[in-house]
Amino acid sequence: MASGSMSSGAPRPETEVAGPPATASSGLSDEQAVELVRRSVVTASLSGGERPLAEYLVGAVAGSASEAFVDEAGNAVAVWGAGPRRVTFLGHLDTVAGEIPVRVEDGVLHGRGSVDAKGSLCAALAAATRAPSTVWDRLTFTFIGAVEEEAPSSKGAWHAMAAYPRPDLLVVGEPSGWERYTLGYKGRLGVKLTARCANAHSAREDASAAELVVDAYTRLREWVGQDNEGVAGLFERLQLTLLGLTSGEDGLEAWCEARASLRVPPRWTCAGLRAAVAELLPGVELEFTEGLDAHRADGRTELARAFRVAVRSQGGSPVPSLKTGTSDMNVVAPHWPVPMLAYGPGDSNLDHTPDERLDLAEYLRAVRVFERAFAELAGVG
Repeated sequence: MASGSMSSGAPRPETEVAGPPATASSGLSDEQAVELVRRSVVTASLSGGERPLAEYLVGAVAGSASEAFVDEAGNAVAVWGAGPRRVTFLGHLDTVAGEIPVRVEDGVLHGRGSVDAKGSLCAALAAATRAPSTVWDRLTFTFIGAVEEEAPSSKGAWHAMAAYPRPDLLVVGEPSGWERYTLGYKGRLGVKLTARCANAHSAREDASAAELVVDAYTRLREWVGQDNEGVAGLFERLQLTLLGLTSGEDGLEAWCEARASLRVPPRWTCAGLRAAVAELLPGVELEFTEGLDAHRADGRTELARAFRVAVRSQGGSPVPSLKTGTSDMNVVAPHWPVPMLAYGPGDSNLDHTPDERLDLAEYLRAVRVFERAFAELAGVG
């Protein structure tokens, strides 16, 4: 990876936007920070269609950041400071499908992406606009709003690793709840089980393609149960979910296909799991996708300490957590072996649900937590 300031090795901006509400002298007020997240949620950004949101966010902070642009991959990028310590925030712009009418009721913002993960994006941005020059004398802060995190490609994260210097410290923007910070995510391995056989009359006793796939999935589920025997804690357990089952025939051949997802704990690698499943299920075709190993970060780092101090400064009780889902932390951790954690406002149980919503008082607390964490990392807390 390259080293030094981002401008020394970064690609030229594809799009630059001027005319922001935030300035280097004032930063975003609470009202402007709320409007930032509200407008971000209003701006649809399904995977592959993040461009309008990237341009909006870049425009919102261009007067405060030293650099603000949309890069070649479509990521929203902004940079503050020129200090010797490189801190990177990596969040994601995209959301899953499902339209939720955007509204604010009783101080709660409803809408797709409010929790996963536009609240995290906007909290980090708002905090960066507020940080004093003494922080930016000591830190170089790079904000990356990545594209396609919700897609298997993780296009934005891969581009960031190739295009920008490796940070000294990494914060991943994902909902943790304002008092919590996330130290680990389980991995993910997709598997497709397919069986094919010549068409036959149902009066015969030969196993059908559907029976072959169902039997294979049943063996896989039983094996997962055996593997989990004596394993305590959901983060350490292997999880199997059946995502879909389809079948058909063309008069000559019948086929059946099952799509499943394995949530991979740290005690397994995806490579080892692929080999074990292939040995277990020799009678069906197997196709593996989305292999991401689990990652568990160290909670004793200066980065984790800074967030604990920051949460306490707002009257909270900081708690580390581990998540059974995946994030871009899984993608970048093998390539950026640096202290890292994930942080952001919102209840992650609402991710991808029709009830996704963000308490705006919690969001503003998270903005202040980011502010204090920046100051702690700069040594001016």
